[in-house]
Amino acid sequence: MANDWLIRSLGDVLNFANGKTSPERTNDGKYCVFGSNGPIGQSEFKNAPKDTIIVGRVGSYCGSTFFSKLECWVTDNAIRANAKEGSDARFAYYLLQTLNLNERRAGSGQPLLNQSILSSIDVVVPPPEEQRAIAHIIGTLDDKIELNRRANETLEAAALALFKGWFVDFEPVRAKLEGRWQPGQSLPGLPAHLYDLFPDRFVESELGEVPEGWEHIPFGSLLESTIGGDWGKDAPEDDHNQVVSIIRGTDFPDVSSGGIGKVPTRYTSAKKLASRQLQAGDIVLEISGGSPTQPTGRSIFISESTLERFSNAVVCASFCRRFQPKNRGLGALAFMHLQHLYAAGGTWKYQNQSTGIANFQTTRFLESEMVAMPSAVLLNFFAAQAQSLLEKMSSNENLALVKLRDTLLPKVISGELRVHDAERILGA
Repeated sequence: MANDWLIRSLGDVLNFANGKTSPERTNDGKYCVFGSNGPIGQSEFKNAPKDTIIVGRVGSYCGSTFFSKLECWVTDNAIRANAKEGSDARFAYYLLQTLNLNERRAGSGQPLLNQSILSSIDVVVPPPEEQRAIAHIIGTLDDKIELNRRANETLEAAALALFKGWFVDFEPVRAKLEGRWQPGQSLPGLPAHLYDLFPDRFVESELGEVPEGWEHIPFGSLLESTIGGDWGKDAPEDDHNQVVSIIRGTDFPDVSSGGIGKVPTRYTSAKKLASRQLQAGDIVLEISGGSPTQPTGRSIFISESTLERFSNAVVCASFCRRFQPKNRGLGALAFMHLQHLYAAGGTWKYQNQSTGIANFQTTRFLESEMVAMPSAVLLNFFAAQAQSLLEKMSSNENLALVKLRDTLLPKVISGELRVHDAERILGA
């Protein structure tokens, strides 16, 4: 720590204020609404300015920190913090991340953080210019991580659009039928050499119109096998001596975007591991959980890159189920069908309620959910396109960036690593 770094209280660095009752929320509101654990929706109302830090105030997530570059609304489950004169807001946000705020909570029942607790914490801060330099270094990494996350969303949207166009709307067939696609002509996502592979008319089926030569088959016929997950034990015990990483439904967003989230490490038996260890090409389906606004039925595709992130064998949790497709082509079709079905709200009809917990009716789904099946040549072309997008989505670049960020953050915030050294590490 340099001589010009000063010991101050957080109350000297930030102004704290409690949030307010959540406003009416909409899907397309102008302002983000933050709760104790981050964004919970949008609204047309705001109560916090740009560059606001949000700190979870109550519950198991108290002490969680978030940063809003834009004006927003902070609910009464959180505290909002804004930088005082001479303090950099983003530096203060990173500083808070190093303070283990959850361990400073009060309350024997409901965990709680309040303004007094936060304001009294002593910290060491550098001069404003160095604060801005530190914020820029860590912020640059965060921006790259966010850029990759958005790129993944674009790739996911492209994969879903491809699936919907071919297997739901049957757009290539309609384009031929209506004369919008001519021999030798390429359309977006439809190279000219595929023209003769698509039929040019529909036939009636029990499920409505289907391209001539195609058929509807049960989802279960795409799979070689299915098996429930495992939760194992939190420590070695008897035959539970195999170390495993267990992917839960709550880990799906982080894992599918190139991270590892908070996937727990536990212990299982060799017998259970032999039948449940995830392989590249597998699909994991969440079959229990959900909420009044979120059905069960989320899924994640397991790629080589996914498995490479973990130092242990990987299995899915007991509230999930492993689907093993018969081959990679059918696996791509199965996963994209699941993704489209969930996005369209189609998994609601396979959900039932017992003892307050929503469960996915897997057997009924496998038998009654129908999938449009094209010719083998078209399926292979679709699978190649979809798999390319899925592999890009599961790139491990973000994992490396997160590790670098998490390594640098405490060192530059404490002054152990000075700005010029951090810049040299980043090649800045």
